[in-house]
Amino acid sequence: MVRFLRQVDTTTTKPFPGKLIVVEGVDGSGKSTQVYLLKRWLELNNVQVWFTEWNSSTLVKRATKRGKKRQLLTPTTFSLIHCTDFAHRYEHEMVPLLKQGYVVLADRYMFTAFARDAVRGCDRAWLRNLYGFARLPDITFYFDVAQDVAASRVLTGRAKIKYYEAGMDLGLASSTRESFRIFQGRIAQEYERMVVEYGFTRIDASQPIELQQEQVRRIVASHFDIADFKWPRDMARPVSQYLPVAL
Repeated sequence: MVRFLRQVDTTTTKPFPGKLIVVEGVDGSGKSTQVYLLKRWLELNNVQVWFTEWNSSTLVKRATKRGKKRQLLTPTTFSLIHCTDFAHRYEHEMVPLLKQGYVVLADRYMFTAFARDAVRGCDRAWLRNLYGFARLPDITFYFDVAQDVAASRVLTGRAKIKYYEAGMDLGLASSTRESFRIFQGRIAQEYERMVVEYGFTRIDASQPIELQQEQVRRIVASHFDIADFKWPRDMARPVSQYLPVAL
């Protein structure tokens, strides 16, 4: 029998019975690994979970791909396309499932746009108004890691960094790799602003994967009534058992 999470605070002010948990961080912070592990843990405890990730809607996929390939995207166009993608997933995936009591796990949320688009020159207030239709998450984990560490993780594991991913459209540096480092550093600064603004839950992403995941699970457990979950016995299992082969 599938079981849904119930918030400890039983007030009826929340619009949806489901819960929204978000992970944020610069590229190379390890957030995608952590949200995958959290998803597996919840599933093993028979919680109904839905996973969604940034820039994954089919609605604007072709237009985005064409614009990036031809390097035609201005900062505003880039922002509007990503907001369209987000709005489509929010309306057709997240909201219906939250209404049904699912736990929605989002690998990046509107905060990614707030960070990246602000670095590209979009007005911060304009961005927040643009995404004004979206609810704030129940928990937002921010995986904080030194920029040189995060950049090294990405640059070591990737043969090529894409044009917009490296922020090459901003003219930060002639080298793709150096532009990537600068771009990600500026994004990290925007995240630091939002840690205070939105009350992110900061996780030290320089720690071992297992320790980070233990902290994440305990924080989730403290927010929700999950005392009868497999806790902490299943924490003793090696995290590697939950990781997909690709990771």
